Amino acid sequence: MVDLFNKVADANGITRAPGLLQGDVVRSFEDRVHVDHHHFYFDISAVEKGEQMLKAEFRVFKLKGTHRSRRSDTKHFCKVEVYELLESENKPQKKHLIASRLLSLHTEGWEVFNVTQTVSKWVGNKSSNHGFWITATHVSKNGMEHDMVTFAKSQGTLQESRNALLVLFTNSNKRRSHSFVPFATKSETNLPAKSDASRVSHDAAVMESSSASMSRRPRAAAAAAARSPLAACHRRELYVDFHAIGWSGWIIHPDGYNAYYCRGSCIFPLGGSLNATNHATVQSIVYTMKLSQDVSMPCCVPDELQSLNLLYFDDKLNAVLKHYKDMVATSCGCH
Repeated sequence: MVDLFNKVADANGITRAPGLLQGDVVRSFEDRVHVDHHHFYFDISAVEKGEQMLKAEFRVFKLKGTHRSRRSDTKHFCKVEVYELLESENKPQKKHLIASRLLSLHTEGWEVFNVTQTVSKWVGNKSSNHGFWITATHVSKNGMEHDMVTFAKSQGTLQESRNALLVLFTNSNKRRSHSFVPFATKSETNLPAKSDASRVSHDAAVMESSSASMSRRPRAAAAAAARSPLAACHRRELYVDFHAIGWSGWIIHPDGYNAYYCRGSCIFPLGGSLNATNHATVQSIVYTMKLSQDVSMPCCVPDELQSLNLLYFDDKLNAVLKHYKDMVATSCGCH
């Protein structure tokens, strides 16, 4: 998941290029069966029914064969078959073949199986999810041999990086999925109580002070520009530190990002650099000439916004990579 994050985003989470990520949500589920080396089960209850399934990948790490075939035997491949279990794990004989392929006995590495159709059914009916069953058979001169190769399981001495995964690529049809609201409901989030208002004000002042200290302009010039009511609308830095707001415990990447914000006046005449709308231009004229007491000065707001990618843990400790729109102000304008 970290590799995928680095592919689609830079270190700050900014999207490298549109279209690199298939869908707007990528969910990674770990194998939850720790006994039978044939059985792999993934709890996908975190997936909502409204999500559009684009692709589902069953990823398992193939270990080297337990022993080598005789040199005279030219068949160095085994047949691997992946099944959907149709009933509980105690009845593996009731299964449906999903995929099969030939694999070398003497190599190891990741194998990826497309299980989109099966997982789509599980999302629609979670009670039908009994997991996958995987077998490996080898036909040699000595007859048919079973379990000559095995796949890494999440137990004991095996490295966590080799654990079997189910990776889902989805699109959410709900507008809310693109908002930042779900983060505010996380149980790990330490939101301050009303009685902590003074502490919040202090923390905000510290963050603002830290942001200002990182500016390349002298402090005096920055302070003067902030106080000046005639400073033209422009973009300013606003670094969001996930550690400072108590979110570093569940957000994996990035550590924070520069959201930027817009500040400044939109008084007539509005120059071309202010990206003013025609409506804002007329409103600024009316405001400047004081033709109406009810009309205010046009607002300095983000004119263009950029997306952000976050890699984080959900409530069930599954790794999720999510694409959020309109998270970074790239330019400002008068509207």
